[in-house]
Amino acid sequence: MDWTPPRFSLRALAVWRRNFLVWRKLAIPSVLGNLADPMIYMFGLGYGLGSLMPEALPQFHGASYIAFLATGTVCASAMNAASFEALYSGFSRMHVQKTWEAIMNAPVSLDDVVVGELLWAASKATLSGTAILVVVSALGLVQPPMALAVLPIVFLVGLAFAALGLIVTALAPSYDFFMYYFTLFVTPMTLLSGVFFPLEQLPAAFQAAATVLPLAHGVEAIRPMLFGRLPEGLAVHLAVLAAVTVVALWIAVALTRRRLLR
Repeated sequence: MDWTPPRFSLRALAVWRRNFLVWRKLAIPSVLGNLADPMIYMFGLGYGLGSLMPEALPQFHGASYIAFLATGTVCASAMNAASFEALYSGFSRMHVQKTWEAIMNAPVSLDDVVVGELLWAASKATLSGTAILVVVSALGLVQPPMALAVLPIVFLVGLAFAALGLIVTALAPSYDFFMYYFTLFVTPMTLLSGVFFPLEQLPAAFQAAATVLPLAHGVEAIRPMLFGRLPEGLAVHLAVLAAVTVVALWIAVALTRRRLLR
């Protein structure tokens, strides 16, 4: 397997643009689809469980439970959007439609194709997170000026999970394989990363496990900012997300080379 560092150029942006032009034809249904699922969870749990809890608990950063949940949902929606794009859509273009091989008939390398897919999946994650932010800002659940400041972090969360998703895509024999990734990795991580309840409420062992989960670092970086405060250890959270992106992308490129160039 070729483990040389990824070699890519600005041609990756052409791959991004190709995916954007295809997506643009179905942009509205796509946005609504990405928005519906997290909003159902947010309103269902936020107003349902939130009605059973006192307002402005310290564990919820002095906010209501629905506001606490809304800030976590921004990260979770970005994770899901990036994962679905890198997995299902990426697999379709790579394996089913053979789009990646067609693109490589132009002067575009496989590394450029993978990076283009990474950037596109992160862009869709940012779009999904932005849609959630617009709704929760309109409801007065977060601080609108700080909401704009978190968009680069949402993009970084998208990059991290797009890179992880591309690893799974390079290994997948079929669409069914992705259920293992969601069941064994994404779902437990969502429950352990402070999206639905504070990390401090978890047993010590689970809190320790959360320190290595990229979603937990995304939530810890974004949530305080949406409440109008700078997060503690922001540099560490960003460094972890960046490290996950770089390492996962390197692995994804190596695995994709083995699959398509052998």
